[in-house]
Amino acid sequence: MSTLVVCVDRNDDIGRKTGLTMPVAGWEAVRSLVTEVGLADPEDSSVNCLLETLRVARNLRDGDEETTVAVISGTAETRVGADRAVATQMDELVAEYGPDSAVIVIDSAEDERLVPIVESRVRVDAVDRVVVRQARDIESTYYLLKQFLADEELRQTVLVPTGIALIVFPILLMLTGPAIATSAITTVIGLFVLYKGLAIGDYLRDLPAEARDALYSGRVSIVTYVVAAGLSLIGVFAGALRVSSPSFGAGEGYLMPVMGFVFEGVPWLAVAALAASTGRLLDEAIRNDRVSNSYLNLPFGVLAVGLVVRGFSAYFLQSQGLIDPVVVPHLEIGQTTVPEFPLDPGTRLAVYVVLGVFVSLVGVRVASYVSDTTLEEELVE
Repeated sequence: MSTLVVCVDRNDDIGRKTGLTMPVAGWEAVRSLVTEVGLADPEDSSVNCLLETLRVARNLRDGDEETTVAVISGTAETRVGADRAVATQMDELVAEYGPDSAVIVIDSAEDERLVPIVESRVRVDAVDRVVVRQARDIESTYYLLKQFLADEELRQTVLVPTGIALIVFPILLMLTGPAIATSAITTVIGLFVLYKGLAIGDYLRDLPAEARDALYSGRVSIVTYVVAAGLSLIGVFAGALRVSSPSFGAGEGYLMPVMGFVFEGVPWLAVAALAASTGRLLDEAIRNDRVSNSYLNLPFGVLAVGLVVRGFSAYFLQSQGLIDPVVVPHLEIGQTTVPEFPLDPGTRLAVYVVLGVFVSLVGVRVASYVSDTTLEEELVE
């Protein structure tokens, strides 16, 4: 039985610091590589990872098992390119040595992402993660802090916002008082953490390129998105006007103004979402000559949700007498006469809910008709 003991380096720290071409295989070659990496950067944890690779191979060899030591790394600038480079190097090792199994040695969670790539080429019996022990004394803390200050990216991400907050906080204390100053600084820090955590910066950086590609490719959605943004602004404006009216919701607390805003704004917001989803639907139809069920259901789902939300807001407002009830006009159908009557809040809510469910079912029916599926199959999906 032959075993391949492979050290995986996704970031190509080993190849970049030594200038060697990957993969490197063989006991003497890897042993020489330890010296090269150690001389290039004695603080790099890759040295410990390489030594652990040699130790595991030696132990397996002492147990009368045929072993091959190798090092592979992601020799590319992008993540996808690095992963493909690792896959190519692994194919070369398997073709040359033909191992029955493999033991992977890594030193970080980043390298662990490559385990499935190795597993797709050869059976993996074990994954050995190297954890370097550090002395936890004052000198080590000072050294780590010094390394932190030398990292430009970390300085810009942590120190600059912290410095701005420390400067602004005493100014706000003098101008507004401790409560407002603390709230303002906490809010800004929270927004900054969300900005970094949700990678909003990456999205904003890619947004101009995506908008340019959409314009050049003639996508319908770019127009409908602009229409949706305008309708959303109108909805927010209409809701704000409703709430700011002096005669609306006097002494009603917060619930009624919120319901008033929703009642006036939701129709516009629903139409905005309907415009955006219709644009996506047309783009999908033009690009693929067919439309998936999710895109077909989306406009109907948006309209159904808008009806239900407006119905609930109307229920609260009509119950408090803040809006007029819906009046059903006088109807004459043959010999049947229906006198004019107003809808009470509960009946009005029920009508909106029934309409929402009906619109949703119509969407399911349309999607099943277009995709040649049955209604039961569409509901199950």
